[in-house]
Amino acid sequence: MRVLVSCANGSGTSLMMMRSVEKALKAEGFKITNIHHCAIAEGKSTAKNYDVVFTPMNFVNMFDHAKEKGVTVIGVKNVMSPKEITDRVRETDLAARFIK
Repeated sequence: MRVLVSCANGSGTSLMMMRSVEKALKAEGFKITNIHHCAIAEGKSTAKNYDVVFTPMNFVNMFDHAKEKGVTVIGVKNVMSPKEITDRVRETDLAARFIK
């Protein structure tokens, strides 16, 4: 699964969220083939190349174009919480699509 983690500046928050996303996805049995963290500006232009995008809740609507292309976009309130990320992933169809 190709994973993008995007926040405002693409440095601290997205790096911390990337670690939480990795932990949560691996615990759920997902195989991550590529994971990248970046700023919103880069994320908006590259999101279509990923299977799922994780971003803070206030940026979710910036990825509407990716949703239209079939990318799952997941908003997160607490970027440090693997539990919240797990809960949000379970609300999607990602497991049906990527865990065999």
